[in-house]
Amino acid sequence: MASQTYESALRMAESLSLEERLRLIEELQSYTGESDASEPQHSIMELRGLGKEIWEGIDAQEYVNSERASWNG
Repeated sequence: MASQTYESALRMAESLSLEERLRLIEELQSYTGESDASEPQHSIMELRGLGKEIWEGIDAQEYVNSERASWNG
C-alpha cells in the first residue's frame, strides 16, 4: 500500500510546475528533520529578478556575441 501511495504522490509531483516542485521539496525536507532550525529558512525563489535592472536595455544576443568575440582576442 505504501508503494502505491508513493507512486501516486510521484505522479502528482511530476505534474507540478518547477516553482511548485521547489516549494514541495522545501516542505518535504522539513518532515525529515534535516533542516537546521537555528538558521532562517529561505527559498532560492527569493532571488528571482535580483539584479534585473543591470540588464535593462541590453540585448542578450548582442551581449553574448560580444563576449564570444572577446575570447578570440
